[in-house]
Parts: sequence; C-alpha cells; structure tokens
Amino acid sequence: MGLAVAGALALAGCAAPVAVVGAAGTTAVKATEQRGLAGAVSDAEIHLKINELWFNADGDLYSRINLTVDQGRVLLTGRAASHEQRATAVRLAASAPGVTEVINEITLDDRGTLIDNAQDSWIGTQLRAALVLDGSVQSSNYGIDVVGGMIYLLGVARDRQELERVIGHAKALAHVQGVISHVRVL
Repeated sequence: MGLAVAGALALAGCAAPVAVVGAAGTTAVKATEQRGLAGAVSDAEIHLKINELWFNADGDLYSRINLTVDQGRVLLTGRAASHEQRATAVRLAASAPGVTEVINEITLDDRGTLIDNAQDSWIGTQLRAALVLDGSVQSSNYGIDVVGGMIYLLGVARDRQELERVIGHAKALAHVQGVISHVRVL
C-alpha cells in the first residue's frame, strides 16, 4: 500500500510527500528494531558525526572505511591504505559523542578492485534478502558489512538460535570467505 501511494505521488510530481512517506516508513522500521526509535536516532547521529570527522580529516579515509553503528557500538571495516590511516579512522570514531565501543576490523589492503567491491556488495544484498525472507529472524536487528568476501555482523539477536540461523544463511552464500560476528545475544 505504501509503495502504491509513493508511486502515485511520484507520478503526480509531488516529491516532498514521497520523502515524507519514505521517512515515515523508515521510522516505522527503526521503531521495530530491538534498540527502538531513540536508539536508532542516536546511532544515526553517531554515524553522521563519524563520517563528518573522517571527511574533514581525509577524503580517502572516508571513501575506504565503512562503519556500522548499533547501540553506540561502532564496527569499522574496509581497506586502509596504511597503518596511519587505520589508526586515524579508529581514533576519530572513538572521539565521536555517544560511542561506547569501537570494533576495528579494518584490513590493510590497497589492492581492492571494482570487481571485489561488486562481489562484496552482491554478497551483502543476498544475505539481507535471506534474512528478510526468514520469518524466524528479526532482520532489522542486524548490520551487515562485507569486505573481501568476509562477512561482518553487528547487532542484537533475540536468542542463540536466531544468531545461528543468520550465520548459517551467511555461510551458505557463494564466495564467502568467513563470518565474523559481533552480535550480542539477548
């Protein structure tokens, strides 16, 4: 229904209402996450602040390093060009207000190619789809990042069985090198 309304408004040339419908949908999804709406907003603020710090410090760092934030915990992944770049990313992330923990999974690798990035993106897309389609998994509770075929998970599992299902979905995908979980179990 929401997509039909958004599509009708877009066809009518009403861009602002479409943005409102999209924001409302995003808010509804965030409210269903384990951390709730307030936690999602705080995490979004942390995400924005870290991106701002990185961009102001080093545009290359901003383009190479990924971050996922869940309940103040920050997972850093990606390919740093040097030890210094990796250290700067970690230091700046830790300095952002609201950060309670920084998990450094940044690799030193200046060889990542467009094909590698496309494959990583495809793995992440397939895993997100599998989690959404699995009725036993609260997919919105999981942050997923893929670097060099390695899947990194951050978030909160409702129980051990749910986390095992998520990891099972991840390991079943082609070209996956491994799964590293930083997921907390309730």
